[in-house]
Amino acid sequence: MWPIQNALSIICPLMKFYNLFLTDYKRYGYGKPKGLKPALFALAGLDLCVTYLFWWRMVQNLSKKNPIWPLARVILRKLSIRYSIFLSYKVKTGKGLYLGHGVGLVVNPTVVIGNNCSISQHVSIGANTTKAAVIGDNVYIGPGVCIVGNVHIGNNVTIGAGAVVVKDVPDNATVGGVPAKVLNYNNPGRFIGNRA
Repeated sequence: MWPIQNALSIICPLMKFYNLFLTDYKRYGYGKPKGLKPALFALAGLDLCVTYLFWWRMVQNLSKKNPIWPLARVILRKLSIRYSIFLSYKVKTGKGLYLGHGVGLVVNPTVVIGNNCSISQHVSIGANTTKAAVIGDNVYIGPGVCIVGNVHIGNNVTIGAGAVVVKDVPDNATVGGVPAKVLNYNNPGRFIGNRA
């Protein structure tokens, strides 16, 4: 019975990792995520963001005792350095994460991200003395955005390019500017396509 339990302890986390990765892959619009096609796509390096998320989800969801984890961690570290993506595997995320262009990204390990979040290039989400942001579902974070401190970003929010968010953002808002202010409540979540 022990070999069966040992095999299940390896297989079940792999299934969890792969199911979450499939929700990320779906967001990129490369077709219906069936079978091993998404994994082969990621391993072939055809899209740097998909490849990064493949290894990131693996490190995030496998136990350090899993024999695959050390290899996945090394590959993730190399990809992080190559593309300047510092998205800690300790970040708590929902399904359907989308990294747009995937360069110059820094996300604090204490950040919580909901489902179907899109993060553009050159985004920083962090905090100096407290926990970092809690980000809701269906949130679009534009290029060059800084989210600073323990702020709460609501659901269906659009954060415009170059905004600096230092205060909570209500549901369904579009914000922009330095510091970010609510611009309108029109058409919330409009930039979130291929939802998982």
